Amino acid sequence: MIQFQPGWELYRSFLAVVREGSLSGAARRLALTQPTIGRHVDALEQALNAALFTRSQHGLTPTAAALDLVPHAEAMESAAAALIRTASGEADAARGAVRLTASDIVGAEVLPPILADFRERHPGIVLELALTNKTEDLLRHEADIAVRMTRPTQAALVARRIGVIRVGLYAHRRYAEAHGLPDSLDAVAGHAVIGFDRDAASVRGLGDAGVPVTREIFTFRCDNDLAQLAALRAGCGIGGCQLSIAARNPDLLPVLHDKLMFQLEMWVVMHEDLRASRRVRLLFDYLVEQLGIFVGG
Repeated sequence: MIQFQPGWELYRSFLAVVREGSLSGAARRLALTQPTIGRHVDALEQALNAALFTRSQHGLTPTAAALDLVPHAEAMESAAAALIRTASGEADAARGAVRLTASDIVGAEVLPPILADFRERHPGIVLELALTNKTEDLLRHEADIAVRMTRPTQAALVARRIGVIRVGLYAHRRYAEAHGLPDSLDAVAGHAVIGFDRDAASVRGLGDAGVPVTREIFTFRCDNDLAQLAALRAGCGIGGCQLSIAARNPDLLPVLHDKLMFQLEMWVVMHEDLRASRRVRLLFDYLVEQLGIFVGG
């Protein structure tokens, strides 16, 4: 039986200890003192009547009970952040915070100039950009708006299909001059190929898109899309790239575009409850407009 109802501050300290592995690390993360973090953990353990951490040579290790709590505490964290964003400005005001999530590539390579122009138009709106290839749950308010490369499936969402992003293989001119370029799909296996490491979902996604590959074909492996793009630009081998991004660099040469090309849908999505928020709607509409220009161009 729960001794008393723990407040969010206890769960916040708990999450920080899980993520940092120590009281001191959690204290630095939250700008609190180590004794305060310790009291919060003790109070939460007392309230839940459960041991949440064990001490080891590596610091504090979460127990099974603690790991069961983590997703629920993270949901509280998302809700608390959404409350702060909502309170930061009235619904009908062009001020306050809006949290936007996008994939690593779109967030780093496509959105910055769009968001810079938006900020010039609406200086009272604070933008929070979260880059992740994980699909954030808008229903749990992990973000206000998402730019997604897959069709949304959840109900209660406002979604706008922007268009199709084409992805093909490229190689830097330096690589081509040193090693040549393959003249067939079978010949690709004889080249250095940039791709995924432990992200099995991405490999399966390529298969679903009609690109039959396994991890073993890649000679440069990394699960971070931005690192893959940097490796491509550095001449590490042949890798995939959005055509619109590759077009910015004349030294990126197309490889077998007549034989291999796949497509990703781009969507802009928000929770239907946020349609009344002027700042969220302003960003949503601007993204739909500008990303439409980007895809169409």
